[in-house]
Amino acid sequence: MKRVFLFSALVLGSFLGLKAQNVDVNKPQMSEDVGLEPIRQGNWMVGGSLGSMGYSFEGKSFNININPRAGYFVSDGIVVGLSLQGGFQSFEGDTPNEWRYGVAPFVRYFFPEGSSATGRFFGQGDIGIAGARGGSDVDFAAGVGLGYAHFITRSVALEAVVGYNYTKAGTANATSQNGLGFNLGFQIYLPGQGNR
Repeated sequence: MKRVFLFSALVLGSFLGLKAQNVDVNKPQMSEDVGLEPIRQGNWMVGGSLGSMGYSFEGKSFNININPRAGYFVSDGIVVGLSLQGGFQSFEGDTPNEWRYGVAPFVRYFFPEGSSATGRFFGQGDIGIAGARGGSDVDFAAGVGLGYAHFITRSVALEAVVGYNYTKAGTANATSQNGLGFNLGFQIYLPGQGNR
């Protein structure tokens, strides 16, 4: 009987002790109510796509890229900037794999429709040049995409973009390649001089 009483007292005391602590665990921040502040005229955007995958329709190839980018808001919701590309492209069959590079100016527009306090849809387009390591050809490259930026803090957003890409070599009788791509990344929004 003593053991049952001692065991019951120990369990009850442990339960009450745990209940009395009532520990407040801080959860990581997953979103921030930002409104229009990050996309105001004069602000800067720096970041890029860390995971970018695509599939080419013509060449039956798969690629993975890293795309750093920086831009300046010329107007509320409109950013103009420069994007760099570095990546790896794998082909089916006997075609050797390639290390790719590129540079492209871009324009991004944040849609006021469908936006929330913590996120915004956007459309973007870019036109530039691309090439491959060891190759002498420089390709014309263009792309368009639709994406969503989810703000986890006032100045950092996680992004997902789905897009269409077109590439054509600058040589005679060159064939074009087009395909779909999916990018995951982040952007840091820095306030401009007048927005601090």
